[in-house]
Amino acid sequence: MPLRLAINGYGRIGRCFLRALLESPVTHNLQVVAINEPANLESMAYLTRYDSTHGRFPGQVDFGYGQLLIDGRAISVSHARSPEEVDWRALEIDLIVESSGCYGRRPELARFLAAGGPRLLLSHPGFSASDVDATIVNGINQHTLTGNERLVSAASCTTNAIVPILDLLDREVGVEQALLTTLHSVMNDQPLIDGYHHDDLRRTRSAMQSIIPVSTGLARGVERLLPQLTGRVQAKAIRVPTLNVSAIDLTISTQRPVSAGEINALLADAAQGPLAKLIAYSAAAHASIDFNHDPHSAIIDGSQTRTSGPHLVNLFVWFDNEWGFANRMLEVADYWSQRWTQESC
Repeated sequence: MPLRLAINGYGRIGRCFLRALLESPVTHNLQVVAINEPANLESMAYLTRYDSTHGRFPGQVDFGYGQLLIDGRAISVSHARSPEEVDWRALEIDLIVESSGCYGRRPELARFLAAGGPRLLLSHPGFSASDVDATIVNGINQHTLTGNERLVSAASCTTNAIVPILDLLDREVGVEQALLTTLHSVMNDQPLIDGYHHDDLRRTRSAMQSIIPVSTGLARGVERLLPQLTGRVQAKAIRVPTLNVSAIDLTISTQRPVSAGEINALLADAAQGPLAKLIAYSAAAHASIDFNHDPHSAIIDGSQTRTSGPHLVNLFVWFDNEWGFANRMLEVADYWSQRWTQESC
């Protein structure tokens, strides 16, 4: 029987996760049987059926009697605003996909466990590494999962995009220093027109009128997954007025001399080989919209690779910050579930 999943928080990532599970060409032993989302059921069904970014849902979406119906299959829906208000145990859930983004510290996450949830997969890094049992980037360290974990983070969209590339470059040419600038599409924590924000003055400004620098924990996220680079990574983030698809401008200093052609060949080979499911490579003339609904974690734009001298390299990396990440979350859930089912045998 498929393992039973619940989604807590049915926003952009929650909806993408459900859709990725249904669109995936790979057969997964996973099934979403419950969703907890404070919004009303009609709106949930409507936003599942019609998505301004990813297009119409590839199936029949209906609702009624506390259920979201996907191709006739019922998903139980609740509208609780706290973990304790949902009887996760009665739903016989194997895994909760926590995509509300409202809970980041271990005591907060433990509330789901205390309320009957057996395990949590987070759509964000958590407040710190110590707040989760493991932080997993699929293709990098999923093999470290034992099945005994209760709280697992799938990191973030930007971490999933850059860690496989930095890991490859560090192994092949050596990374002395790295500077990352994320050009990120707008997010729900930004207002359409100027409005108050609880802690960031820049985020009070209209998302669709300006390019806006924001804070980021990407450097810490990279160091959590690649501890050998601790103290050698700095990051900035800038929000740009597009709906989806983001980019990372990556500059590294290398331990050995390299050329742009060598770096591109290395990345192109990896995209055809061991990292084929995670990264892609293209040297064509692109704009960001070309990568909307692309399931890769990252797409290297070979036309933008530059070097200055023998040791300074600049790369440009595209990624669908919603769809790519939702697919990685799905893969982590799939792999983790295999480990805990083996552990219970």
